[in-house]
Amino acid sequence: MEYRRLGRAGVKVSSIALGSWLTYSQSVGEDVTTRCVHKAYELGVNFFDTANVYNSGEAEKVVGQALKAFPRDSYVLATKVFFPMGDGPNDKGLSRKHIMEQCHASLKRLGTDYIDLYQCHRYDPETPIDEVVRALDDLVTQGKVLYVGVSEWSAAQISDAVHTARALNADPIVSNQPQYNMLNRRIENEIIPLCEREGIGQVVFSPLAQGVLTGKYRPNEQPPAGTRAANNEINYFINQLMQDRILEAVQRLKDLAAEGGYTLAQLALAWTLRQKNVSSAIIGASRPEQIEENVKASDVHLSSDVLERIDAILEGLISY
Repeated sequence: MEYRRLGRAGVKVSSIALGSWLTYSQSVGEDVTTRCVHKAYELGVNFFDTANVYNSGEAEKVVGQALKAFPRDSYVLATKVFFPMGDGPNDKGLSRKHIMEQCHASLKRLGTDYIDLYQCHRYDPETPIDEVVRALDDLVTQGKVLYVGVSEWSAAQISDAVHTARALNADPIVSNQPQYNMLNRRIENEIIPLCEREGIGQVVFSPLAQGVLTGKYRPNEQPPAGTRAANNEINYFINQLMQDRILEAVQRLKDLAAEGGYTLAQLALAWTLRQKNVSSAIIGASRPEQIEENVKASDVHLSSDVLERIDAILEGLISY
């Protein structure tokens, strides 16, 4: 396993992280969750990501419980705040009230004394950025949070937070959690240059494009039963990728990966990790075997020729 610094911070995280969005406490039971978390830890994964909103706090509970088998100082635990956790007017957003209350609630659900990385799940246009920055800095000062980050913020929003923290002498943002993969490269034009300059690392989610970049979905065929694309309750993020021209290109990528002796998932993860500003790529797994396959991507090194062939295959299909 490769370990990288979280942006400019001194802490190091595994290049492959295990997430819990749409899996643990939802489509995956507690026993399998525990086996997945333990397999990841056994393989060198030290970075585990969740959020308070995932199944209304239940994901935090099962992930926290699964991690109790290991020394607290041996892993990096991340969670998030922003989305509604109740029906009240202050049960959402990034107000000082909501941040503080949800941090305490997350600590309780996770069964821990501190959160390694506390992330603002989205930008809140209704809360002044200085209020957000001061609240996060207070949590760091109190020792309840060690590092702070954001998720899916624009370059302008990240820049505003960086300069506000600097002006207030507050703890700086060390990470950004965006969607990033071979098909979605929107962060490359503005966000990555800004983050490289400011020492902010990317902790990317959906590096396998919701499973499309595993090759399991084939053109002109219905999604296999039990997959995310076949589940109408959770397939809204993947529908835009279920186009025959995209799936045809993915099958060509699968052949390219086979030439190198690895799976398409490993190729896709290795492609994501070749970006130096990426601190870690978050995978989801419903079986321990998936983690074993994906972790091997940290040992895959792609030549310039392979990278050029990937771009040629995906020409006209990439989102920038």
